[in-house]
Amino acid sequence: MLVTLKENLEMAEKGNYAVGAFNVPTLEAARAALEAAEELKSPIILAHAEVHNELMPLEFIGPILVELAKKASVPITVHLDHGSQFDLIKQAIDIGFTSVMIDASHLPFEANVREVKKVVEYTRKRNVSVEAELGVMTDSTIGGGESYDDSDKGDGIYTDPETAKVFVAETDIDALAAAFGTVHGIYLEEPKLDFHRLQQIYQGTGKPVVMHGGSGLKEEDYTQVINAGVRKINYYSYAAKAGAEAVKHYVNHKEHIFYHDITAVAKKAMKQNYQRAIEIFMN
Repeated sequence: MLVTLKENLEMAEKGNYAVGAFNVPTLEAARAALEAAEELKSPIILAHAEVHNELMPLEFIGPILVELAKKASVPITVHLDHGSQFDLIKQAIDIGFTSVMIDASHLPFEANVREVKKVVEYTRKRNVSVEAELGVMTDSTIGGGESYDDSDKGDGIYTDPETAKVFVAETDIDALAAAFGTVHGIYLEEPKLDFHRLQQIYQGTGKPVVMHGGSGLKEEDYTQVINAGVRKINYYSYAAKAGAEAVKHYVNHKEHIFYHDITAVAKKAMKQNYQRAIEIFMN
């Protein structure tokens, strides 16, 4: 069942849970996430990240994700993650995506607002939800993505609650990606999550909060961020790592290896990882 991000997160708000947003740059990853969701009877978000276009172009994977969502027995949102190019956002919408993220967080505040409003105006006529980001989400040096460096512990890397309130009011987005201490990629040290700031953002904006860099946290951290207003958790690096580790083990213990077997091994391991994530997010 294909639904918008707004619809998916409204259900999450009522149930006080978070929907897992899984970046799936391969068919194996997409099938693993979908099968995990259907077996657990849970909604999810199938996402394609702009940065993954080099691995799998949007025009190839996009129609597959939309078709999988339409045939699914659970609510599925198909989402463009970290879209920075307006043409790519329009392409995703034309393919049938029901949600897009416009990431202009690297720009000054007014320019960020301007870019987001442009996308919101375009999507509102097409029943497509919009996520935007405010604050600086940095990249880890492992797994690609954004890392967190708290060497100065300055508020500049975090989302300011008052600024977030203004940002949401001016843009009318459906979900806000906020920076409160998580990172993209593999954690190199214990994350320092600012739960109080997160709660202020959620209460001040009245919008669902999105947690990027959602892999690798403690189970109690997930529970706490969900109770503080997180309704969408982006999850990729640790599922991809689980698939790779399973393949590595398989290759090291088999004499004759065929490529199709490797993809099956990776899919099984990722599915198990996705299932565990969904169980935690829905708890």
